Amino acid sequence: MRIVLLGPPGAGKGTQGERLVKKYNIPHISTGDIFRAAIKEGTELGLKAKEYMDKGELVPDELVVNIVKERLKQPDCDNGYLLDGFPRTLAQAEALDEALQEMGTPLTGVVNVDVDQEELVERLTGRRVCRSCGSSFHVQFNPPKVRSVCDKCGGELYQRSDDTVETVKQRLEVYNNQTEPLIKYYDEKGILFTVDGSKDIDEVFKEITSVLDKQ
Repeated sequence: MRIVLLGPPGAGKGTQGERLVKKYNIPHISTGDIFRAAIKEGTELGLKAKEYMDKGELVPDELVVNIVKERLKQPDCDNGYLLDGFPRTLAQAEALDEALQEMGTPLTGVVNVDVDQEELVERLTGRRVCRSCGSSFHVQFNPPKVRSVCDKCGGELYQRSDDTVETVKQRLEVYNNQTEPLIKYYDEKGILFTVDGSKDIDEVFKEITSVLDKQ
């Protein structure tokens, strides 16, 4: 099961991703995790990526794809994987397809978790995070028992600077601009499945797996 998971910030992609990797017994792969691992292990590609990151520059597509390709060749990916946060651009999607074609392992499907923009703003601006343990809460959908206090460790809950209305709208605009071409690209290939992420978590998961199980 080789899956790409698309979805804007706040769509519940992380929750669905966790469930999918458990169900299909596949690794959850994000570019951030790959970069950190490659840099920690001191691989040639990891060190090249670090040079760009240290300068505050974007890692070039070619290098990103090569790092992902290196990761997908590891034994834990033999049964498949879930790619989260990659590809981000059309160029990355095309390069990934080319790499997978060479490996003889095309994608099973691309899941797009779609949620209305107004709801996303509401979801993201209501998020509160614990300063101590990092647990997430939501003022409306998952409120703490005591306001501004973490249920798990008693730490202080705060709103991240990237969860303000202005920042959230900007993040969503960037995501939409980047992802629109990807949605069209995978749709034309016949492997894109869009699910309504505003539904109940269990319903969304059921919808995703019923589509994937038919592939």
